[in-house]
Amino acid sequence: QVQLAESGGGLVQAGESLTLTCVASGRTAGDVAMAWFRQAPGKEREFVAAISWSGNNKGVQDSLKDRFTVSKNYARNTAYLKMDSLKPDDTAVYYCAARPGGYWGDPMSPDTVHYWGQGTQVTVPS
Repeated sequence: QVQLAESGGGLVQAGESLTLTCVASGRTAGDVAMAWFRQAPGKEREFVAAISWSGNNKGVQDSLKDRFTVSKNYARNTAYLKMDSLKPDDTAVYYCAARPGGYWGDPMSPDTVHYWGQGTQVTVPS
């Protein structure tokens, strides 16, 4: 079992940056691929970024690659999502997610996620 705890959300102005943090804990926390999804009001949950358990393989949604970066501190089982040049369209609840096994950089389907965090709100006013 793996528990995920996100932090770092908040209200920021357009053009500013924000970094989300997700700490994984539990017996197999070091063996999971970690990911970020987001869900805006009235929309489906969408893939944002993911990183393999080792940190060697990363993937970011194509439309966000120029602004979002995913990274991981392997020793601390902590994943980060750095978001630059934020826009009002980035307003959403951001969820940390994890699943056992490998990850090779492709968009992760939410159907394959085993563990979810509670979510953290990011708001960028227009």
